[in-house]
Amino acid sequence: MIQHTDIQAKRQTSFVRTCPLTPLSFLCLLTFLIPFSAPASSQVLPLSDSATASVITCGPGNDFYLAFGHSAIRICDPSQGIDHVYNYGTFDFDTPHFYLKFAQGQLDYCLSRSPMNLFMATYDYERRAVWEQPLNLTRQEVNNLFIMLEWNYMPDNRYYRYDFFRDNCATRVRDMVEAACGKQKMTTGEYDTKSYRKHVHEAAAGGCLEWWTFGVDLLLGLCTDLDRTVSEAMFYPMVMMGIYDNATRDGQPLVSGNTQLLQDTRPPLRRSFPPIVVFALLCVAAALLTWKHLWPRWADRILFILAGIVGLFLLYMWLGTSHWCTKWNLNILWASPLLILIAIRMERSPRWALWLQEGCFAVAAVWVAVCGLSPALLPLILTLALRVACLIPRTPQQRQQRH
Repeated sequence: MIQHTDIQAKRQTSFVRTCPLTPLSFLCLLTFLIPFSAPASSQVLPLSDSATASVITCGPGNDFYLAFGHSAIRICDPSQGIDHVYNYGTFDFDTPHFYLKFAQGQLDYCLSRSPMNLFMATYDYERRAVWEQPLNLTRQEVNNLFIMLEWNYMPDNRYYRYDFFRDNCATRVRDMVEAACGKQKMTTGEYDTKSYRKHVHEAAAGGCLEWWTFGVDLLLGLCTDLDRTVSEAMFYPMVMMGIYDNATRDGQPLVSGNTQLLQDTRPPLRRSFPPIVVFALLCVAAALLTWKHLWPRWADRILFILAGIVGLFLLYMWLGTSHWCTKWNLNILWASPLLILIAIRMERSPRWALWLQEGCFAVAAVWVAVCGLSPALLPLILTLALRVACLIPRTPQQRQQRH
C-alpha cells in the first residue's frame, strides 16, 4: 500500500507541491464543469473511443509495510499518447515532523501520477507481481473516471488524511470506480467476512513476519476484531482484486479478465527467531527459577517496568492520537501502568493492587485466545502473572511482616 520506496513517485510527490495546472488538467476540469452550465449534448469528451480504464494490483513486498500489496488506476488512450497510472499511496518523507504525524495519525498522503512504463519498472526492480483488470466501462464512464482523477490530481485536491483501514490506496480506487459507475451499482459474489485483524494476519502469513504481526497485535484495539462488510474488506488490495474478479454490474462482469503483467520473483525471506519461541523460553526459565527460588528481584523490576512502559505507550495511542483502530486496546490489561507501581513497591505493594493485576492478566489472556492475537502474547502474560503472584503474601506471618 505504501509506495515511499518508489523513487520516481517520491520525486513526483515533491514536485507536485508546486506543479502548475497543466493544459490537460485544465481541459479536464473545464469538461467537468460544462455539465453544470450547458446541456448534456454539449459535453466535451477528452478521451477517444479507444481509451480504457484498468485497476492495477501489485503483489506484496518483503517488508511489512509492503505486505498488503498496492492498488492503482490506469488510464490508457493510445491515440492521444496517454498511459497514466494514478497512485493514491504516495507520501513525502520530507514532510515536517514526519514520524510524529505518522504516529499521531495525522500524516497526509497524496495522489501521484506516473507513466505506466515507469510504474512497471519500479515493481520489476522490486521483483513483485502486478495484475491488471480492465474495467467494463462505457466511453462516458471512462471519461468520467479520467476527469475525476485529473481533478483529484490538482495541487489543491491531491492530499488526503491517510487511514490504513478506511482511507488508503485501495479504498480510494474502490471509491473512484464506484463513482464512475454511477447509479449502476456493482454486485459482488460470495465473500467470507473477516475482521481487520484477521486480514493483517493473512497478509503476514508465510512471510516470516511474526514480529511485525506481534507488534500490530499489540497496537490494535477491540474495534478491529469485528467482521467487516465486502466494501470495508476492499482496503486490502489482494482482496479487492478477488472481489472484482467476481463482481457484476447489471448482470455483466465488472472487469474483462485479469492479466498478470509481472511475476513474483522475490527471493525467500530469511526466517527470524519467532516471538513465540522467545517468550516461551522466558516463561519456562521464569517458572524453573521461581521453583528453585533463584529468580532475582532485579529481573522482576525490569520486567514490570518494561511492561508498564508498553502500557503507557498503548494508553497514548488510545487517548493521545487520532488512530481509531488503537482505541479500546485490552493489551493495556496485561501491559499495565500499574506494574510500574508494583516494580517500585515490590513486596510492599498493596494486596488489592496485586490481585487486581492478576485479574487483568486473566481477562487479557482470554481476549488474546478468543480473538486470535499473536500466540506469543500468552507465555508473556503467563510470565508476568507468575511473578506478580509471587509477591502476594500467602500466610498471616507474611502479611504481618509487610506491616
